[in-house]
Amino acid sequence: MEKLIYLVWLEAETTRDQVPEVMLTKVAPELLALGPHRLSMDLRDPQSDIPSPVPTPEGETPLHALVSMWVDAVDHRRPYEEVLAKVADRLAGYEVVESLYRDYGGNEWSGPRNWPDGQRSPGVLTVALLEQHPDQTFEEWMTRWHTRISPITEAIQPRCRYVRNAVFRAVTEGAPPLRGIVEEAWPSTEHVTDPMLFFCADGDPEKMTAHVTQMIEEITAFVDLDSMRSMTMSEWILKS
Repeated sequence: MEKLIYLVWLEAETTRDQVPEVMLTKVAPELLALGPHRLSMDLRDPQSDIPSPVPTPEGETPLHALVSMWVDAVDHRRPYEEVLAKVADRLAGYEVVESLYRDYGGNEWSGPRNWPDGQRSPGVLTVALLEQHPDQTFEEWMTRWHTRISPITEAIQPRCRYVRNAVFRAVTEGAPPLRGIVEEAWPSTEHVTDPMLFFCADGDPEKMTAHVTQMIEEITAFVDLDSMRSMTMSEWILKS
């Protein structure tokens, strides 16, 4: 079984209200009818309308949806791509290797998942699109991601789910040269918008400054911030 991720940009003028109408009402039933083993969507919907920690540059169309599907083999992807292509203004697909570093119920920030397929997950999601640091080999970059970034951010942020998707290869023509796609779930919108909560500072300004400084140092040594994209989205697990 292989995991595929598709980044979906709809028409530039598409509103947050329209995204779930397109992706959940029209696209999801068609994808489910094709029989994927699993299917989930991260959507730019009204419930995720909060500032991203790294906003999309002005004038650039934001990502509207991230679609994850698990199929027997990448060779079987064409029917899924045809469904997505019908609504997408731009589509980028990747074959990825998933590493579930933390799942719901794995720490103090959330209990185990207890909501059904097809219901929006509580809290809010941040999705990051990462290119490999130009000064590092792939092995150096992956090692830093897995042995430094993951445990450090786990210790200083209130993250209740963390999915690392290492890109094996692009499967659509012209896809951006991504090496990592990260999905992070947070307990509430306040945990993303309030720096004291986002950096587990417990109301202590000095602690927050220390955690922010540590985060900046680690992230800038890991990715080029000019190429990184980060979006706030809602998670919809449609078939688990």
